[in-house]
Amino acid sequence: MSTMNISLLTDLYELTMMQGYFKSRTNETVVFDMFYRHNPSDGGYAIAAGLEQVIEYIKNLRFSEEDIAYLRGLHIFDADFLDYLSTFRFSGDIYAIPEGTVVFPREPLIKVIAPIMEAQLVETAILTIINHQCLIATKASRVVYAAQGDGIMEFGLRRAQGPDAGVYGARAAMIGGCIGTSNVLAGQLFDVPVKGTHAHSWIMSFPDEYTAFKTYADLYPNACCLLVDTYDTLKSGVPNAIRVFQEMRDSGLTLQNYGIRLDSGDLAYLSKKARKMLDAAGFTDAYISASSDLDEYLIDSLKAQGCRITSWGVGTNLITSKDCPSFGGVYKLAAIQDENGNFLPKIKLSDNTEKITNPGNKTIYRIYEKDAYKVKADLITLADETFDESEDLVIFDPIETWKHTRLKAGTYTLRELLVPVFKNGECVYTSPSVMEIRDICFKELDTLWDETRRLVNPHEMYVDLSDKLYETKKDLLREMSKDM
Repeated sequence: MSTMNISLLTDLYELTMMQGYFKSRTNETVVFDMFYRHNPSDGGYAIAAGLEQVIEYIKNLRFSEEDIAYLRGLHIFDADFLDYLSTFRFSGDIYAIPEGTVVFPREPLIKVIAPIMEAQLVETAILTIINHQCLIATKASRVVYAAQGDGIMEFGLRRAQGPDAGVYGARAAMIGGCIGTSNVLAGQLFDVPVKGTHAHSWIMSFPDEYTAFKTYADLYPNACCLLVDTYDTLKSGVPNAIRVFQEMRDSGLTLQNYGIRLDSGDLAYLSKKARKMLDAAGFTDAYISASSDLDEYLIDSLKAQGCRITSWGVGTNLITSKDCPSFGGVYKLAAIQDENGNFLPKIKLSDNTEKITNPGNKTIYRIYEKDAYKVKADLITLADETFDESEDLVIFDPIETWKHTRLKAGTYTLRELLVPVFKNGECVYTSPSVMEIRDICFKELDTLWDETRRLVNPHEMYVDLSDKLYETKKDLLREMSKDM
């Protein structure tokens, strides 16, 4: 996977449009925005993820001789266009919100400024990379939030939609807050912790459960997690685990990083009973881990029931984001540069109001309440706008415009979210490690109010437009309505 040439990872219409631009000698510089319209799982936010893979894609975007031969065999591309592709290199600029950042609908996660043929080509790959990792990182952050400080392990590789989804889903899950993954390849590629125990087949392959546990404990005395539900959790599994733990202690071992795993049954009831049995035997520091089709809602419910689980292995529902399997990001033309170097705003209309785009070359400012350093709102502006924190700032809802807020000078602070990633085709950005991005994500989530993070019916964060951008959009809508 890591060595595969993915230059043809694109929809055919990107290439047919490119040839159209090539033939018409139309290759002016344009602005495209990649953004999404709704938070996954009806949540209050999303997590930016996938930028490092976009960078790798852009750096390695080359059409090999095999690629050109394949395209020639489709009999829809002319020789001169294929000659152009054979020497293709991305030469534009890319701005992006760094990975791990909390993001909200309608704001550009990635902005591409490039000749239109280049900007058009990279659309599909950017969308598939960013959509997937943002989705899984967001799901992971919700699961981690529900666990209230307990460790979440990503266990979904075998249920992922293929190897790439398993590997990069594990990467995104780590960004979202997981403490480790069962995916060994992801561990190697991204230098993240790998975790796991044993399967029911290990128990079943031995003459009895005790012997299976004893053998495993002898092999891994400092990482002994015993799966106790193969036969009967409370009558067999937990008592045999306790027997093995006692023998380990009697042999002089200092028990550490040890415990049991539950993978079926009533997890609330079983964990309470198992905790009492472990404590009564003197193993008060033994952890209880759980798996079994978990998600944030079930974990939240189990916590409310007083379960005694202290770590969680979450697989299918995390790696597939089962309740919300698509992030829904889109990539839209926002401006075209004229002969004087000015960006002329472009807008897409729709009968569906939410699908009307925000025009122009834009950036985003995050507004924090200064004392609490919590996010007040995000403000999408034109790229050349500046703001003075020593002056009052009035923000308003771009749909329900009568809703406005005046932020007094000195009570707020601003942070620009989009950072340069490529300039003139050269990468100017260094990606942090996955574990560093995970730390960034935790800090970002701390800037949200609890009302925005709750799992059900969260507060919707305000994403407003500056006066100048709002007037630009309104003027374009008015102008276009005259021609209809």
